[in-house]
Amino acid sequence: MKADSRGSRLILLRGRQVLPIARPAIADGAIAISGATIQAVGRWRTLRRAFPRASTRDLGAVVILPGLINAHCHLEYTGLAGQFAPAQSFTTWLQQIVAAKATATPASLKAAWRRGADQLIRTGTTTVADILSQITLPLPPTPLRVYAFLEMTGIRSPRSPAQLVATTAKKIERLHRRRQLAGFSPHAPYSTPVELLQRTGRLARRRRWRVTTHVAESAEEFEMFTAGRGPLHDWLGKWRGNADGGGGSPVEHLNRTGLLGANLLVAHANCLTRQDLLLLRRARVSVVHCPRSHEFFQHPAFPFSRLAAAGINLCLGTDSLATIKSSGQHLPELDLLAEMRAFAEKHPRVSAATLLRWVTVNAARALGLAGQIGVLAPGAFADLIALPCPETCTDAAEVVLQHRGPVYASLIHGQWAVAPA
Repeated sequence: MKADSRGSRLILLRGRQVLPIARPAIADGAIAISGATIQAVGRWRTLRRAFPRASTRDLGAVVILPGLINAHCHLEYTGLAGQFAPAQSFTTWLQQIVAAKATATPASLKAAWRRGADQLIRTGTTTVADILSQITLPLPPTPLRVYAFLEMTGIRSPRSPAQLVATTAKKIERLHRRRQLAGFSPHAPYSTPVELLQRTGRLARRRRWRVTTHVAESAEEFEMFTAGRGPLHDWLGKWRGNADGGGGSPVEHLNRTGLLGANLLVAHANCLTRQDLLLLRRARVSVVHCPRSHEFFQHPAFPFSRLAAAGINLCLGTDSLATIKSSGQHLPELDLLAEMRAFAEKHPRVSAATLLRWVTVNAARALGLAGQIGVLAPGAFADLIALPCPETCTDAAEVVLQHRGPVYASLIHGQWAVAPA
C-alpha cells in the first residue's frame, strides 16, 4: 500500500502534545498532512514557517498520536457480547460458540461487524487485523483500515486441504485487486489438518502474504498436543485426525508443518516451553496478547517477560466480545485502550510508553506495514487520533493510557472518521 498525495491541499494539525512514538513527545506540536500522507512532524512554530500557505486546524488541548492498531479481533462476533459467562473450560466455550455460530445469518453477521468496526473507531483504533470466518465478502463499508484474515479450519470440512487453501487464496487475490489488505488465517493447530498448514505456509511465503493463527491459547490445547488427552482431545474425537500428531507442543507442531516465519502473527501463546521461545525467536514470529480475553478464560499467565527477553515482537488485540466479561448491566465494547489498561493493572512495571509501542510500531511490523502506520513520520499514512490532554501533562503516553471513553478525533487515511468538535 502506498499513499498518494499528488494534487492534495496541505493542512497543519496542531495539538498541545504530539506523540510520534518513534521520537519523544513534542509540546505545542503539529503535523503537516497532504492527502493521505504525513509530510512533516514538529513544533507548531517551525512547521507554520515551513508551510506558510497550508490551511491550519488547531485541535486545542489534546495529545495527537498515531491511530491504534488492533492486532487480533473477530468483528463478526460483536453480536455475541454478554451472551457467554466465563466457562469452566476452554472446550466448553468452544462448544458454545460453535452452537451460536450455527444460528447466525449473513445479515446479522454484517450488522454485528459494522457495530464492532464503529466501536473500534470510536475508541481509537484505526487499523484492525480482523479474522473472518462466516461473513460474506465484500466487507461492509467503513473508514477503518481492515487487514482481513480469512479463516480456515478443515478438520470437519468436506473439502480437502488443497481445495480449502486454493479457494481462500482466490478470495485473497480478489481482495488485493480491490486494494484490500488480506491474508490467511488457519484457525488453530488443533482445528486444522497438517496438510492445510503446510500448504498455507508454502503459498504464503511464495506470495509474501501474512498469516495469523491461534496458538497455545489454553492448557487444554497444550495437554492435547503434549499428552494426547484432555477435554479438547476428547471433544474433537475422530475429527482430530493428525492435528495433534507427532507429539510436542502446539508451537513445535507448527514448526514441523513449516508455518513458523516472519510473516506469521500468533494470537495468545499462553502455554510455551523453553524450546517454543527459541523457535518463535528464530522464526521472527510476532505474538499478540488479548488481556481481557485472557482474563475471561483465566488462562495460564501470559509469559510476556520471557517473550520480551527473547526479543519477540509483542502486540495487543481485543479478541472478540464473546470473550470479554460484562460489567453489571453494561455490555462490553471493543476498546484497545481498555486492553492496555487491563494489562497495566496486572503488570504495573510495564510503562505506558512500552504498551503504546505494542499497539503502534510493533503491530505495524507484525502486519508488514512498518513505517506506513503506527507512527507519525514523513511518508506514513495520515492515521492519527486526538485525546484530551491536561495543561499539566508531563507524560503524554500516560495520559493516553488513562483515557476512557471516545476519542476527541480520529483521522484515517487523511479522512476524518471522528471529526473534532
